[in-house]
Amino acid sequence: MDTSESRTEERDPAPEAPRRRGWRRWAMDTRPLRRPAYRRLWGSTIVTAVGSQLTAVAVPKQIYDITGSSAWVGAASLAGLVPLIVFALWGGAIADSMDRRKLLLITNSGIAVTSLLFWLQAFAGLESVAALMVLLAMQQAFWGLNAPARTASIARLVPEDELPAAGALGSTVMQTGQVAGPLLAGALIPVIGLPELYLIDALALCVTVWAVYRLPSLPPLAGTGKRRAGVREIAAGFRYISGHTVLLLSFLADIIAMVLGMPRALFPQLAAQTYAPYGEGLALGLLFAAIPIGAVLGGLFSGTFSRARRHGWMVIGAVVAWGVAIAGFGLSSSLWVGVAFLAVAGVADMVSMVFRGAILLSAATDEMRGRMQGVFTVVVAGGPRLADVLHGTAGSAFGPRTAVTGGGLLVVVVMLALAAAVPALRRYRV
Repeated sequence: MDTSESRTEERDPAPEAPRRRGWRRWAMDTRPLRRPAYRRLWGSTIVTAVGSQLTAVAVPKQIYDITGSSAWVGAASLAGLVPLIVFALWGGAIADSMDRRKLLLITNSGIAVTSLLFWLQAFAGLESVAALMVLLAMQQAFWGLNAPARTASIARLVPEDELPAAGALGSTVMQTGQVAGPLLAGALIPVIGLPELYLIDALALCVTVWAVYRLPSLPPLAGTGKRRAGVREIAAGFRYISGHTVLLLSFLADIIAMVLGMPRALFPQLAAQTYAPYGEGLALGLLFAAIPIGAVLGGLFSGTFSRARRHGWMVIGAVVAWGVAIAGFGLSSSLWVGVAFLAVAGVADMVSMVFRGAILLSAATDEMRGRMQGVFTVVVAGGPRLADVLHGTAGSAFGPRTAVTGGGLLVVVVMLALAAAVPALRRYRV
């Protein structure tokens, strides 16, 4: 693995953390926050993690209020997925060809303007589903352009041995936003109204733009040469993945876990049938919140991540643990036991996310990191949606608990078979 690239220009030096003992060795490793540039980037994530979830709740709520149809809500989700996939792949190529700070400024400003337009249409009482879907497509396109550059920049702001810690810090904030944002939206809508959720998100994004403006310049490293961000560069990214087995396996590990083992499409049916005695509303809320809560807990106790060197084995173990926990959830007739299994799955998902992210940033050269993160964004966004189709179909054919249990067991079998057949991930270490 070539780690000879110079990344010291953008990073701020910081002393090594003293060896922690007792319970402190389990607590989150916060060394990356000692570096001002990374701290600014991470601090902006705190604000937008909650703000973006306000819009994520407001859009489907407004569409349902206008149409009274869940089918339209689903169609809007698809309208956002397609531009996200297209522009994430293109955004990865752009991130490898220009100053990533400049790209982040442009795209965060675009997302802020889109949120402002969301507010204007809601404030004006436009009640147009078409307008909402166009704005959603615009927002997801900007997000697709933004995400690869944002994540690829981290490897230029912290040293390689702090990448797992940086990944845990960022992922914990995002997962916390997925819990707190919807809860806050539900509390605010009756008080201030739905349009103001969009406005809060737009104002939060202004903080993000300011934080990005304070980052150092992040141009392509010297010697990488100038390139155009076109189809040829996107194709080169896929060729790079196919030629680096450990990168390909990191993507496949996530696809195995999410496509075969993400049962969220069955949560409504399980809440209405299996867990009906507990109250359908309570059951549904707990099922959706359990995995993010587990992920947050995993992040808070991620201190040992920075000491792990066998990143490949960490990914394999985390995906297997995810599958076992999902199978346990499928076998649970008690709501509280089921929620506990989902929380364990959330911890495993956090571990997998952190070490897959570290592998992508450390095993790829800087000139390819943007494109790797573009593919990563597509996999993360598309996997759960494919799982919705697969689990929804299997749940209708075999029953929800059988579908969930079978999916979890398939994750374990397929992941272990892949690890046994292709040793590159097992052998990968830093």
